[in-house]
Amino acid sequence: MTYNRRSFLLNGSLILLGSQVIGRSTLLWGQDETVSSEPTHRIALLTDMHYADKEPRGTRFYRETLDKFDEAAKKYQELKPDFLVELGDIVDAAETVEEELGYLKTINEKLSKVTEDRHYVLGNHCVYTLTKDEFLGEVGKEKSYYSFDNKGWHFIILDACFRPDEVPYGRKNYDWTAPYIPTAELEWLKGDLGETDKPTIVFTHQRLDVENHYGVNNSPAVRKVLEESGKVQAVFQGHSHKNEHVELNGIHYCVLAAMIEGSGMENNSYSSLEIFQDGTLKINGFRQQKPYAWS
Repeated sequence: MTYNRRSFLLNGSLILLGSQVIGRSTLLWGQDETVSSEPTHRIALLTDMHYADKEPRGTRFYRETLDKFDEAAKKYQELKPDFLVELGDIVDAAETVEEELGYLKTINEKLSKVTEDRHYVLGNHCVYTLTKDEFLGEVGKEKSYYSFDNKGWHFIILDACFRPDEVPYGRKNYDWTAPYIPTAELEWLKGDLGETDKPTIVFTHQRLDVENHYGVNNSPAVRKVLEESGKVQAVFQGHSHKNEHVELNGIHYCVLAAMIEGSGMENNSYSSLEIFQDGTLKINGFRQQKPYAWS
């Protein structure tokens, strides 16, 4: 891996530009003057909203998510996204099933005003009190992992909310530091990638690029499937609540910042993903979310 940072003057303004290269492409932080055409896709992305009607704890201000999302919704209404993806932990834990379903209904009603085409990645907090069927039923989805096509691109929603013994998360039956993608899902992923001829983007909650407690326990096996397909361009992730990016064997792994962290609108975090005709991917970051662009 090579890494460099430099600054230069552009139109009288000081621009900071960094690049990180591991394999086939370059990532740019900050202003990117190379992206000029209209995008073919605009996708609303947000993660780790942790909405709950309860008092703050540490850096997490649960009730403020409603106002933070209202700001994001105004931006998305301007952008008119093709679809929205919430990357997991849309709600935080409640003491009862009824209470947590109430949290989920409240925040999902707000998301529904942005676009009808919405996708929900399961996070560990989504199924702390609930079962997967209860969560999926409330958001109107039949499956926790699946794929779909949109304007020449292939998109995959993964579910790593399983224990290493392949039992699905639900009702506080798991250790959040040991997520796993089970054999059946891994075989499905391999087959799904084998059947598509389109460039592909993957969405997951727990991380596939690290081997620590934020990572999927069998992430090397999952990455191998993604790499061998030759089709996956990027993986967008949540879970660790911070901006982070790495490129491994030609695939970009981008962690988006959490909406829940910090009090006040200045600590909000949300983004939009733009895809361009030449294959360039660009994250427009708002508030605490960093912007990224790579080809």
